[in-house]
Amino acid sequence: MKLSVNLAERSYTITIAAGAFAAGLEAVKERKANNKSKIVCVADAAVLSLNPDKAASIGEFADIIPVEGGEGSKCFEKFAQLSSELALRGADRKSALVAWGGGVVGDLTGYLAASYMRGIEFYQMPTTLLAMVDSSVGGKTGINIPEGKNLVGAFHQPIGVFADIDFLKTLPPREFAAGMAEVVKCALIGDFELFSAIKATKGTFNPESPYLPEAIRRSCALKARVVSADERESAASGGRALLNLGHTFAHAIEKTSGFGAYLHGEAVAIGLVMAAQLSADLGYANVRAEVEETLKKCALPVRLSARLPMDDFMEAISHDKKNAGGALKFVLIDRIGKAFTQVVEREKVVRVVSEFLG
Repeated sequence: MKLSVNLAERSYTITIAAGAFAAGLEAVKERKANNKSKIVCVADAAVLSLNPDKAASIGEFADIIPVEGGEGSKCFEKFAQLSSELALRGADRKSALVAWGGGVVGDLTGYLAASYMRGIEFYQMPTTLLAMVDSSVGGKTGINIPEGKNLVGAFHQPIGVFADIDFLKTLPPREFAAGMAEVVKCALIGDFELFSAIKATKGTFNPESPYLPEAIRRSCALKARVVSADERESAASGGRALLNLGHTFAHAIEKTSGFGAYLHGEAVAIGLVMAAQLSADLGYANVRAEVEETLKKCALPVRLSARLPMDDFMEAISHDKKNAGGALKFVLIDRIGKAFTQVVEREKVVRVVSEFLG
């Protein structure tokens, strides 16, 4: 399956298939042959250890730098270390990077590519479901700072995305479930059929579910359409900001609980429930029960596992990138398959947060 992200001279193709890794290798090797340039692969250390044969294949034509896949790697210290590594290895403006791993590796590598030599090319080779349907597509790159998640970064599109669904067979169940939060998010934003298919799943949606390839395709197709229309999230309303449904709450959960207590997708799942409740409180769709039911089909949490401090939580929300002029802006649900953005009064947000924080 191939999809296009249409951005004029920055357009690229998303390849989704069992065996897409091999197609990615060929694309990178062809680039190296044509440009006679250095290729550096920033790879998740766990992915390297689980895939020694594939690592050896990359190592034939690229330098490999391992990094840990946790949120702790998305920091200035790791960014500086990798920048120095590129310089020491002789990377120049014609060099290219390969991000091989989950969303953390993709975000970090993308920001490194956006910054090194004021911008070099890079490829995304995601190995987690979350990275395949979300972070590898669209060109958002970045790192975390103590004040919030992804507050430092750049828009920098890859030149190709190769999502090999074979990697999902060895993904830990918790990691797979975390990726499904982004699939459910896409469904809530703009794909009623996708939402209905997940909700109708017998048992738990898992890597063996026959609908999985189609769920990935539909999620990537929706994101490609949105990004093509509003690459830099500059639309006055709606646009790319819709992809942040549940994320204002999710980022606050991650920051307030200490990065790593919840996987990103787990925080997003809870954030989707909070967004559904906020939507209902404001007089829009009351779909919280359906959202919770569908998330549970994916083995995702719909509640916090421990109390979080209200003041810290609201402080984190105040740093959300959608906010402007001190106003809190949220993505809300009009109905399943349709979302929109709106400024929301602080006290109404506090009312929802109070319920979930306990």
